[in-house]
Amino acid sequence: MAFTKFLRDLSKDSLPEVGGKGANLAEMYNIGLPVPNAFIVTVNAYKYFIEKIQLKIAIFDILKNTDVNDSDQLQENTAKIREMLIQTKIPDKIQKEIIQSYRKLSKEFKKKEEWVVARSSATAEDLPGASFAGQQLTVLNIKGEKDVVDAVKRCWASLFTARATFYRESKGFDHLKVLIAVPVQKQLASEKAGVGFTIHPSTGKKDQIVIEGSWGQGEMIVSGAVTPDKYIIDKRTGTVIEKKINKKTEMRILDTKRGGLIPKKVPKSKQKQQCLTEDELYQLYELALKLEEHYRQPQDFEWAIEKDKVYLVQTRPVTVVYEEKEGEDVATEKRPILIGIPASPGVASGIVKIIKNPSELNKISKGDVLVTKMTNPDYVPGMKRAAAIITDEGGQTSHAAIVSRELGVPCIVGTKEATKKLKEGNHVTIDGDDGFVYLGKFKAKEVKKTKYKFVKTKTKIYMNLGEPDLAQKYKDIKCDGIGLFRAEFMAAEVGDHPKALIEEGGGEQFVKKFVHGIRKVAKTFYPRPVVYRALDFKTNEYANLRGGKKFEPHENNPMIGWRGASRYLTEPDVFKLELYAIKKVREEGYDNLWLMIPFVRTTWELKTIKKIIEEVGLHQDKKFKLWIMVEVPSSAILIEEFIKDIDGVSIGSNDLTQLVLGVDRDSAILGKRWFHELDPAVLWCIERVVKTCKKSGVTASICGQAPSFYPELTKKLVEWGINSISVNPDVVDKTRHIVADCEKGLKR
Repeated sequence: MAFTKFLRDLSKDSLPEVGGKGANLAEMYNIGLPVPNAFIVTVNAYKYFIEKIQLKIAIFDILKNTDVNDSDQLQENTAKIREMLIQTKIPDKIQKEIIQSYRKLSKEFKKKEEWVVARSSATAEDLPGASFAGQQLTVLNIKGEKDVVDAVKRCWASLFTARATFYRESKGFDHLKVLIAVPVQKQLASEKAGVGFTIHPSTGKKDQIVIEGSWGQGEMIVSGAVTPDKYIIDKRTGTVIEKKINKKTEMRILDTKRGGLIPKKVPKSKQKQQCLTEDELYQLYELALKLEEHYRQPQDFEWAIEKDKVYLVQTRPVTVVYEEKEGEDVATEKRPILIGIPASPGVASGIVKIIKNPSELNKISKGDVLVTKMTNPDYVPGMKRAAAIITDEGGQTSHAAIVSRELGVPCIVGTKEATKKLKEGNHVTIDGDDGFVYLGKFKAKEVKKTKYKFVKTKTKIYMNLGEPDLAQKYKDIKCDGIGLFRAEFMAAEVGDHPKALIEEGGGEQFVKKFVHGIRKVAKTFYPRPVVYRALDFKTNEYANLRGGKKFEPHENNPMIGWRGASRYLTEPDVFKLELYAIKKVREEGYDNLWLMIPFVRTTWELKTIKKIIEEVGLHQDKKFKLWIMVEVPSSAILIEEFIKDIDGVSIGSNDLTQLVLGVDRDSAILGKRWFHELDPAVLWCIERVVKTCKKSGVTASICGQAPSFYPELTKKLVEWGINSISVNPDVVDKTRHIVADCEKGLKR
């Protein structure tokens, strides 16, 4: 009876002897793929251990009297089993063979004692339909004969964690027929590591390969402790068709003194840097093709890079693939559990994750439904991962509504009781077209989108954009430029309060981040204009940034408090950081970048701000336009005075409506009956601004949500002589056709 075997003596057919992980490692090793060598403590050793010392009977007795649906009892009884296994000495003949194999492996790498990793490999693991992924223990970075033997025993014991026991029960596996082997493999001192899929795991697209990677050991990605860089590769050509480079602040590296891993901060220069080179990506692409070709089915694999060489450390079949189905209706015989305000169209299903504050956003995985009281800019990372968003509060112009529409994520706001009525773990389906939330998972409703042919218009049709990474997604939309490029997404991604950065001498970090984001948008849409709106965080939003509480006062009503233009006058050092970023991008040749000042209350504010802009070296001319937002009633009333110093205005219909009517735009109680952009008082302001600007030869635009919802307003704007209309990406084509119809017969 062999208690250990090396990879060269095994294959994929050795699963009963070395478990799923061990068999896959051996198969990859023996077909010539780059796999660090290993020996495997076989299931024979485990069987001998529990039978020879009569542990099997004791384990059976405990499991027989365990209700796996009783969480407390399951935890208590499985802990007893693990303790019993760990406290029992491994028979000498098994220990001797493990030690001999460890010495042989160490000698192969010219070491007396090599650093190794011990991985659990159950016989019911990494199988089609039952991956058991992450159920058992992996002991990283161990060295020395005694520690290796101890690690093997800990892996055996992990067969009886509460979650592994529950999983076997749910899948119908006999607990005592599921055995465990332990591969003991050379530990890689990886500079970067990650996972890969030979099929897109969330869309089911078979012509795509997905690679995720970060710095250090792969444990950070597998555990979800870091958001890795993501690359989507065309399987036919090897071309990277999409990539998302995330900020990677932490990594795990080997502790060469005590074993295990230790956390370490990623150097600032690498935090936002792409971790994989083009050559490494191509190596991973080729390995992915070889894996799928050999196994004849999609694979989920783990990889690591040590000294510029790519290694494979695990592969398993992809057991769950989401495939989107079209042309089916959401189940209408069910009564919705919640009804709210439809804020972003589409139908999606997912698991409810209730978020009380941004610190809990790590709970949100790809495809979950984010449920919260109300979002703010700090929620954006989680909103990007969510399949749908539901809030207690807010209306169609709330942060959740605006951002969801831009991200293309179905959203329902103003449900009043989502966080109370829905429970963590509920599976729900949300219909963002009608504002209904159903319990359960239903088939997606067909959304018939009207396809519009491109038509030319005299009125410019601009697009609203906030997230720089979405520039590529929307680059082919037939818009005339970006009429509203929000800065708040970039500030939230920096994460630090700008005053805190300045105090710590890190203002350059802020500028670099903004240069990167601004350049991405200006470059993508060049030579079309990009109207950048300077930061318009409110005090409560600034306070949520790191170090923010030190610099931000408490305001009872931040919406009409210290924001926009007033902040630039009281904190010119922060405003100048944005101006330096704009200047840098323009100096790189992107002179399509303009500036817009938000929430301007008085003409003296505007005149003082212009002086600050001049000090930085930005001068108004034919290629650098200065606009203001018209969202405070004073700027509409005194529009003749304001336009003497600027090149253009953009009407912010959301704020203008709430301030003209005295209605909180986020109120779910007042809603559309009170907050209405077509109210005569609001229309009076808009008409006055557009007609005055036209008379004076100053550009007039609008960038609020109103034109996206009300075609009748769009028609009025054209009749009054507006120069441009900026709308959300999903209604650019529709708006262009409305404008084209209105322009027919008009003498402009």
